[in-house]
Amino acid sequence: METITVHDLKKKKENEDSFFLLDVREYHEYLVSNIDGHHIPYNDLENRLSEIDEHKDKDVVVMCRSGNTSKDAASILIDSGFENIFSLEGGMKKWAKEIDPSLPVI
Repeated sequence: METITVHDLKKKKENEDSFFLLDVREYHEYLVSNIDGHHIPYNDLENRLSEIDEHKDKDVVVMCRSGNTSKDAASILIDSGFENIFSLEGGMKKWAKEIDPSLPVI
């Protein structure tokens, strides 16, 4: 598993690069603010892997609130056969601080 900075993720989004963004925050956090990632809460991830199985061949960026849970989620994906996994450094907190300060983060 590698990490990706919020600035590199922003470039990927702006360039419309082919990647899959997975948001593993809790439902209430996702409702408050999100950046259009596919939402599967961390605690549901192992039981819902079939929903994202088609993305095994893509770069997958995993994000959470602060960057810690996304590392654990990335490990689950790697153990399930995903290969190009990136954890978003600093998570949504850092995205809101450095990229889009208008987003609230709880």
